[in-house]
Amino acid sequence: MANSSTGAEQTQAQAQAQHRKLTRMKFARRIFFMIIGTILVSIGLEIFLVPNHIIDGGIVGISIILSHLSGFPIGIFLVLLNLPFVLLGYKQIGKTFAISTTFSVVLMSIGTTLLHPVQAITIDPLLAAVFGGIILGVGVGLVIRSGGSLDGTEIVAILFSKKMPFSVGEIVMFFNFFILGSAGFVFGWDRAMYSLIAYFIAFKMIDITIEGLDQSKSVWIISDEYEKIGDSITNRLGRGVTYLKGEGAFTGDDKKVIFSVITRLEEAKLKSIVDDLDPKAFLAIGNIHDVKGGRFKKKDIH
Repeated sequence: MANSSTGAEQTQAQAQAQHRKLTRMKFARRIFFMIIGTILVSIGLEIFLVPNHIIDGGIVGISIILSHLSGFPIGIFLVLLNLPFVLLGYKQIGKTFAISTTFSVVLMSIGTTLLHPVQAITIDPLLAAVFGGIILGVGVGLVIRSGGSLDGTEIVAILFSKKMPFSVGEIVMFFNFFILGSAGFVFGWDRAMYSLIAYFIAFKMIDITIEGLDQSKSVWIISDEYEKIGDSITNRLGRGVTYLKGEGAFTGDDKKVIFSVITRLEEAKLKSIVDDLDPKAFLAIGNIHDVKGGRFKKKDIH
């Protein structure tokens, strides 16, 4: 019994050590991508946008305007303006989020300060808006995927959305409408229009970075040929399926509902499979931001 107990304790200790090691690896991975993300944001700002008087939305945009008007480095305003919102985030969202956001904002402030003396790569405002928006969006997306944030307006939007009949996205857009519009009075209306281009590109790149190019999609299929369709999805796409029990609201008949998760690139082939086996089948496809656990990993196609 003593030997058995000792062995069990050793196994438990090894499992705990492995768990701690995995946690450290995840933590190190998050820190790494936060650093990469903030470096990209700093490059997008100081090498492309700021020298060409093009701003982004949110606190970053306000910081660029204040830096231009006062002559102080943009990094100072990034920290000072984000600090109150980080405190709000600590109380309303959580300690980890607040720490991650503080870490990211401080790194971004240091990065923009170090890169400020570096000469801009291009003085063409359109090129600056396009490439600055791309680099900025990828950087922000990496930070968000790592659990942090670089803009306090998102925190305000989350808090306001709980008390107002508007979504977080609508509130952020409302804030940015005035911020980007103010660029017209400070830098000229042509720069405000370039800023809008940069903001739109950065917004789309954030989505791509967070969701990935190989975006996942949920699939719901209702068909009397559910077994054939399920087998074909497994054998021809290599994706697992789950059969759910359903009931028709009008007829009261029992129905089998096929649920599966595929990638964007597999959507056309899935539609072809369903159409070949049951042209009258009900098919619904929706976007998924993230997939974890289960058996989403692609199987071998037979």
